[in-house]
Amino acid sequence: MKTASQLSFNLNTQKEMPLVFDNIFNNKDGVIEEHNNNSMVICGDCINILKKMKNNSVKLIFADAPYNIGKDFGNNQDKWENKEEYIKWCKQWIDECMRVLKDDGTMYFMTATQYMSYLDIYVSEKYNVLCRIVWTYDSSGVQSKKIYGSLYEPILMINKNQNAVYTFNYQDIMVEAKTGATRKLIDYRKDPPQPYNTEKVPGNVWNFNRVRFKMKEYENHPTQKPEVLLERIIKASSNINDIILDPFSGSFTTSSVAVRLERKAIGIDLNEEYFEIGIRRTGIANEYKGKTLIKEKVRKTCAKSKYVRG
Repeated sequence: MKTASQLSFNLNTQKEMPLVFDNIFNNKDGVIEEHNNNSMVICGDCINILKKMKNNSVKLIFADAPYNIGKDFGNNQDKWENKEEYIKWCKQWIDECMRVLKDDGTMYFMTATQYMSYLDIYVSEKYNVLCRIVWTYDSSGVQSKKIYGSLYEPILMINKNQNAVYTFNYQDIMVEAKTGATRKLIDYRKDPPQPYNTEKVPGNVWNFNRVRFKMKEYENHPTQKPEVLLERIIKASSNINDIILDPFSGSFTTSSVAVRLERKAIGIDLNEEYFEIGIRRTGIANEYKGKTLIKEKVRKTCAKSKYVRG
């Protein structure tokens, strides 16, 4: 039986806080959150929340911060005064994330192609780059006629230093090796000769479709990332019961996939509407402040095609 000193209560809900989450925080004064045994969702500014967390407390971080390209996230516009201010802000949350990351942990983060080079240099000098990943996807069909259209987003995989041990469960993310599986070629370098392997470890170019309105996983968020992308990251770089953090949760795909894969999830977002998505999507509750949480699909943009506009 737990003693009184071992019990922790959420001031907002008066529910017992699982120690797996409670032990991560130095304090939770003013933190708006909901939780169950597998997921904790927090509404607030991620840098302020991260500062309340202990050093070396989470195993894996996936960060998909605003890109400074003018996306509308409801109560906060994705636009900084200039490039320098945006890069400065990114360095702040990167440093806070790396502080709470365990010494044997891994962080993946994304940003727009025009800013990743600045952040790549920063983390290369201060931390350690494990891999530079390209997520490529299908075209929306509307591309610029003045320049090559952008069909990819960069992902940086980093850890604390080049000597740090990190998790990489390659056997859990194997993909079809088309040469061996499809063409059934024989590798004569082996003795005796035998067919090529039918599976291989993925390379650093990932081809996953973007989330579309008609897809089951679609949520009302302008930059939702596909579940298959997060599945690969979480399977490769964490194990069952590890704690996964997403400081810019948005549609809470990271937390949703983490819970499904039997990990523990902490998701943070500034927007209360997205916070409610996290409560629903990770199975914490179907109601919040007397409001029934249901999935209502709304298209991310009201823009009409050039044919309709014409």
